[in-house]
Amino acid sequence: MPKSPLYPLRFDPVFKRYLWGGMRLKTVLHKPIGDEPCAESWEIADHREDQSRVAFGPLKGTTLGELVRSYSTELMGTVESPDRFPLLFKFLDAHQTLSVQVHPNDEQAARLDPPDRGKTEAWVVIDAEPGSLIYAGLKRGVDRATLERELRRGTVELCLNTISPQPGDCIFIPAGTVHALGAGLLVAEIQQSSDTTFRLFDWNRLGPDGRPRALHIEQALDVIRYDFPPVEPQRPQSTEHPWVQRLVACDKFVLDRWRLDASTAASQLAIGNSDRFHIVAVLEGAIRMAGDPADKPLSKGDTALLPAACGSVSIEQIAPAEPAVLLVAYLP
Repeated sequence: MPKSPLYPLRFDPVFKRYLWGGMRLKTVLHKPIGDEPCAESWEIADHREDQSRVAFGPLKGTTLGELVRSYSTELMGTVESPDRFPLLFKFLDAHQTLSVQVHPNDEQAARLDPPDRGKTEAWVVIDAEPGSLIYAGLKRGVDRATLERELRRGTVELCLNTISPQPGDCIFIPAGTVHALGAGLLVAEIQQSSDTTFRLFDWNRLGPDGRPRALHIEQALDVIRYDFPPVEPQRPQSTEHPWVQRLVACDKFVLDRWRLDASTAASQLAIGNSDRFHIVAVLEGAIRMAGDPADKPLSKGDTALLPAACGSVSIEQIAPAEPAVLLVAYLP
């Protein structure tokens, strides 16, 4: 069998500058955003014109979409080959509170023009300023009529469940869940590859042009799941490896957290398999990855995509005295 041309892939991020962004993508995660605030760093993205491009090695400059089309089996493994890469991984810096919004599910998004995927997502909190809040889900007993009444009054927050997050918390947001990141939060996000958002409420603020941003109230009200309970932080589950916790396991993705320290330094550690791709993001510390063409470690804020063709990829903790924390995401 000929050797696959794929290898552990690192990409140049796609930056998104929205009115609520700050500077922590640069000051905390070391992203080259320049001197202007930035809201999002799309690390692994294949969504229409928003394309990650390979940063190192023989495939440098190739977009993720081109990889999906040219190397579908080598990249995806045994899972069904999609028309585009199915997941999107990003970092978000919420200097201001985001709009109250909701995402449709796959069936609802497929009816849009142009059609899209639904958007189920999960956040992992990297940094939280004192008093920061996450709005996630409706309070118990809130139905559509109640929500419409508070919308008319401009007091939607009375309907919203709130969480006071701590670094390390994971918040799972299935499609149909009303949500908003509060000011002061820096998070990592894994989601379906979709950018379909229905904005329900924007805190009565103005956009860059001095006008209120567009709302999508009827679309949002139609896709909200009023039967969902209020959201709580995920309870990490143990796995067969003591250094791996399962944060989310749903029909769209699996999200694990790896914690490496002096006790794992001598272990033979590896990520991935030939069945599917794996996304690896470093939240603390640094690692080296076998076959990585970049002449530097993966350190805080760095992300890599391990194609299925790479199989099980050995990793090495750079400084055992300095714990490393990784997020690893893949298809179920």
